[in-house]
Amino acid sequence: MNPPVSSPAIKVVKSVREQVSAEEWQARVDLAACYRLTALYGMTEMIANHISCRVPGTTDQFLINPYGMLYEEIDASCLIKVDVEGNTLLNATDYNVNLAGFVIHSAIHMAKHDMDCVAHTHTPAGMAVSAMECGLLPLAQTSMRFLHVAYHDFEGIADDVDERARLVRDLGDHEAMILRNHGLLVVGRTVPSAFNVLWRLERACQVQVMALSCNTKLIYPSQSILEATYDKMRPRVDRPARNGDLAWPAYLRKLDRIDPSYRN
Repeated sequence: MNPPVSSPAIKVVKSVREQVSAEEWQARVDLAACYRLTALYGMTEMIANHISCRVPGTTDQFLINPYGMLYEEIDASCLIKVDVEGNTLLNATDYNVNLAGFVIHSAIHMAKHDMDCVAHTHTPAGMAVSAMECGLLPLAQTSMRFLHVAYHDFEGIADDVDERARLVRDLGDHEAMILRNHGLLVVGRTVPSAFNVLWRLERACQVQVMALSCNTKLIYPSQSILEATYDKMRPRVDRPARNGDLAWPAYLRKLDRIDPSYRN
C-alpha cells in the first residue's frame, strides 16, 4: 500500500482587515474616504501631501498614505501603519512613507493626543495665501471661522525631525495653521472634523485670492462682529454641523455612488 501523498503547503495570507481591530478598520475606511474626498474636491498635488489618522486605542501610532499612490487610489487596506519613532508596523503596499509627511504628522500626533486626524495640502489658493504678508483675511463668513489661525515660518523641506517642536509650538491650540510659503495644515478630533476644517480653510483661501484679484476696495465687519462670528463658528461637541459630523454620512453616500472601492 502506497503511503498517502501530502498536499503541498499553502501559504495563507491574511487580508489587512483580518489583521487589525474593528476600530482600526473603521478608522481606515474613514481615512480612505477623506483621501478620496480631498481628490474629488481638487485639493491634491499629484502624489504629494498627506492625511493621517491616529490608530484607535494608541497614542503613538498613526495611519498615513503610501508615497507613490494618488489620493484617488487610496483604500482602507493600503494605508501604512507607523509609530512616532518612524517604525513601519503594517504595510501591504510596495511603497514607503514620505519623510516630510512623517515629520509633520508625527509631530502633531506626539503632542496632540486629543486630535486624531491631521491633513496637509499644497493647493494653489492655499499656497498663494501662505505667501501673503497679510495672512488670511476675514473677508467672508467662511473666512471668519479662521479669524484666529496659526502660522509657521518656512524652514525648507520638512524632513528634519528638529522642526517637530516648532510645528507644535506654532500650532498651539488652533485647529488650522498656514505654513508660510508652503501650504495649509489642519487638525481634527475625528477624520470628519479634519476634512470639514480643511474644506472650509481652502474655501476661505479661494475667496481671498478671488477678492484680491478684483482690484477694488474691500470692506470688513467690525472687530466685535468678527469675534462674535468666530465664536459661533468654532467646533464644539454640541455642534455636529460645525464639527463636520452632520455632513459626513452624506459625503460617504456621494463616494459610494461614485466609487465605493475606498472601503476595500
